[in-house]
Amino acid sequence: MISRRDFLQTSMAAAAVYGGSGFGNWSRLAAQQAMSQEKLLEFDTFGNVSLIHITDIHAQLKPIYFREPSINIGVGGNKGAVPHITGADFRKLYGIDDGSPSAYALTYDDFSALAQSYGRVGGLDRVSTVINSIRADRPDALLLDGGDTWHGSYTCYHTQGQDMVNVMNALKPDAMTFHWEFTLGSERVNEVVEGLPFAALGQNIFDAEWDEPAELFPPYKFFERGGVKIAVIGQAFPYMPIANPGWMFPEYSFGIRDENMQEMVDQVRAEGAGLVVLLSHNGFDVDKQMASKVKGIDVILSGHTHDALPEPVLVGETIIVASGSNGKFVSRVDLDVRDGRMMGFRHKLIPIFSDVITPDAEVTKVIDAQREPYADVLSEVIGRTADDQMLYRRGNFNGTWDDLICDALISEREADIALSPGVRWGPSVLPGQDITREDIWNVTSMSYGEAYRTEMTGEFLHVVLEDVADNLFNPDPYYQQGGDMVRVGGLGYRIDVTKPQGDRITEMTLLKTGEAIDPSKTYQVAGWASVNEGTEGPPIWDVVEAHIAKQGTISLDPNNSVTVVGA
Repeated sequence: MISRRDFLQTSMAAAAVYGGSGFGNWSRLAAQQAMSQEKLLEFDTFGNVSLIHITDIHAQLKPIYFREPSINIGVGGNKGAVPHITGADFRKLYGIDDGSPSAYALTYDDFSALAQSYGRVGGLDRVSTVINSIRADRPDALLLDGGDTWHGSYTCYHTQGQDMVNVMNALKPDAMTFHWEFTLGSERVNEVVEGLPFAALGQNIFDAEWDEPAELFPPYKFFERGGVKIAVIGQAFPYMPIANPGWMFPEYSFGIRDENMQEMVDQVRAEGAGLVVLLSHNGFDVDKQMASKVKGIDVILSGHTHDALPEPVLVGETIIVASGSNGKFVSRVDLDVRDGRMMGFRHKLIPIFSDVITPDAEVTKVIDAQREPYADVLSEVIGRTADDQMLYRRGNFNGTWDDLICDALISEREADIALSPGVRWGPSVLPGQDITREDIWNVTSMSYGEAYRTEMTGEFLHVVLEDVADNLFNPDPYYQQGGDMVRVGGLGYRIDVTKPQGDRITEMTLLKTGEAIDPSKTYQVAGWASVNEGTEGPPIWDVVEAHIAKQGTISLDPNNSVTVVGA
């Protein structure tokens, strides 16, 4: 008798052969002929249930450029496993041709050149068109939003997320979960959630005082679709008070709470759930570990780490789906659910090529209405990139946007060393392109963006780097509590990702003198996004704008200040 896991593995193989999970197969076809909306949305309808997944939009309403990372290091049991494979290795794994549309969408090589051919990606009016197409084929499909939605742009900051709420309401999700939303402050979050026309889920969002589930965020919701009782369980970002300022949402606590998750899964199964879907903002490696510990989850829709994978990953009997970020992709998952069991699936990661997909006119109107009051401010040109300079964010250790931010902090705040948080959000700017105020806000917008200037000893700087490195490279995914590595300006170091905490960071050097960092010496350090209440300083977007305006044309030296070993 074939086991359910073997059956699902067979389903995955069949999907790849017949195109149900075939982003790689699709890319070979698309490389040979002009892309079309029909081809992008082509899908062989399967089973009786459809899920639509979007996540980590970060308030990007309009089409953008977004370069995927060149380095994504996995440690422990995840070393060399997806999503910790990039570039040519990624293309080889999924059968993606160099120079093809999916090479452009999913990897970083030749990004600038390919961007000239394939154009911008995303735009929620294009996302709406894709969602409407799926709903036309499967009218009762569930649309699920993985969070990091009400954060990350000029208009989102100035409307306290209302622009995103209005546009997402037009897309008509069935449920969402949360992360950066809470940095609007709990009062604002509570106000918005109370008015949402769909479910706001989080089994791990608890009342901090009473250590019991928060009433405003139910752990799960049932849906009847395709003759199946479906339970969607929400999992908000577990490490909110560590990665973000806890003083902004003091009445809530979070955590992984996998024991409570198991209780929720058992409870919904006892109440007749034939399909259990986890709408997660854990991050991919944490989701893999949770799938190995919590039994009975059929599908995990993964968010937070911005990974875009052409095929689901199977852990035990659970499939994990990763749908990218910034509105760049939509995932469709069709499921065959019979007699209370998921018997098979088909999946497609749909790239949102903005020049190919016709925008939904009604959603375009909603988007334009949100942006119209700010149009002149958004479009003001502050500088431009040199003809050989691209600005991007992503990668475990640096991106050129953060190199520029660090340069701005050192220059404008008269510092020896700059620190910029290793956040993953923020679109790219191509070589020779104008840098607008909107571009700057897209990589700096947050509710605690003060650019501080302070003194730190060399010893304390070492502690900071070690602490952040452990958030990224602890071999136990449950201890990976942050984003990517803190970006540094004016400082070089060596990191061995295989070492334990306290031993990873060595050879710290002050770049302007070439001298070793003295543990007992004090240095002037500028940074931003401190989680400490009462941090003082000008907004980071003003600091960066002033620097760019003075430079005019941005050309950065290659950043070779970090030496990585053990990867």
